[in-house]
Amino acid sequence: MMENQAEPSYQSFKNIFRFSLFSIIGIFMFFIPITVNGKNSIPLDHFVTWVRETVGFGASVYVLIMVILGAAYPFYNKSWKKSTVDLVISLFKVLGAIATVMVVFNIGPAWLMAEDMGPYWLNLLLIPIGVLVPIGAVFLALLVGYGLLEFIGALMQPIMRPIWKTPGRSAIDAVASFVGSYSIGLLITNRVYKEGKYTKREAAIIATGFSTVSATFMVVVANTLDLMSIWNLYFWITLVVTFTVTAITVRIWPLSKMKDEYYSGVGQPEVMIKDNRLKHAWNEAMKTAEHAPNLGKNIVANVKDGLLMAMGILPTIMSIGLLGFILVNQTPVFDYAGYIFYPLTFILQIPEPLLAAKAAVVNLIDMFVPSLVVVDTSLETRFIIGTLSISAIMFFSSLIPCIISTEIPIKISHLIIVWFWRTVFTLIIVTPIAFLIL
Repeated sequence: MMENQAEPSYQSFKNIFRFSLFSIIGIFMFFIPITVNGKNSIPLDHFVTWVRETVGFGASVYVLIMVILGAAYPFYNKSWKKSTVDLVISLFKVLGAIATVMVVFNIGPAWLMAEDMGPYWLNLLLIPIGVLVPIGAVFLALLVGYGLLEFIGALMQPIMRPIWKTPGRSAIDAVASFVGSYSIGLLITNRVYKEGKYTKREAAIIATGFSTVSATFMVVVANTLDLMSIWNLYFWITLVVTFTVTAITVRIWPLSKMKDEYYSGVGQPEVMIKDNRLKHAWNEAMKTAEHAPNLGKNIVANVKDGLLMAMGILPTIMSIGLLGFILVNQTPVFDYAGYIFYPLTFILQIPEPLLAAKAAVVNLIDMFVPSLVVVDTSLETRFIIGTLSISAIMFFSSLIPCIISTEIPIKISHLIIVWFWRTVFTLIIVTPIAFLIL
């Protein structure tokens, strides 16, 4: 009775207005593709593109500043001392900062200045991510701060919990990653985890299972592999395979053994709803809108998180990405490493099994490079590796540093194990599909 008596106090015009207006703007910016100048993408992507084109070389200068700050930050807050892993990552950040300075000012060895090396990482990864994350954080405040998270969470609870063992509100993360960016998805996950609305295990499941590359980047992969003629087939099968694999990995070690503990020890677990689901969803949304901070404070908090994340990931993307490219193109390391998956690709009768196995291993370094490995192979192999590039999710050039830069407590060794499981199950699931439909 007490809860019912309290409900009318939340049903104010102010709360309904905040929830409706901010949620509509957030949904529009993240989830509604529109065509601008012949390019079809979400408004946030168009806005980021416009900002980059408007500021021109200023975007490179901004990214350079962020990279230098990101390289210095571990030594400023002493985090480099925490563990050997932190020390190694901190050193990689310094190397990334040095490489970025050289690329921005076009000074250094010819191999670094080659179009598919330093400039590739600067223009295709560092600048887009560096500009996207803080701008995305502004609209993120509208998307998750005024009740939409709770409203969708209540409605999606019967689906998310049984299949992926995560709260209904994690559906927002999954969609944001797939149509927007994994960096935005992780920004949402980290924010909600710190607010006590995800446990450690739930946050780890979401970060490793839903934070895949965006649909817009999938277009880049499909174009590279000459799959655009079957784009809808590729997109939907990749979507289904990705989330099917996640449903498997949440049930095996290491994710299955992580503790359901909250960031600060005290959390706000999702209430299990038995009936009147829509009414409950609305009441939760109104309650959140009532207690939410004003828009200015919310945006400042989100932008701060976004800038810190950008500082954390940009220098690492540059250094580890370049190292991966060098190892792939200049050494036989991945030719030998490919034998890890060769028995599986051979048993599955994937055409060019050794090349497919090499591409599968390379995927741990970067999600785009495997496409370059199999670009001249059969349609089946290109389709399988194109799907694997998205579904495996874990890669060192960006996503793994992204996860490490959050507060989500998952070890690098566990991330690699999750990547291994995701690679194995993706190959097992998508290969027969590819033979069946192509």
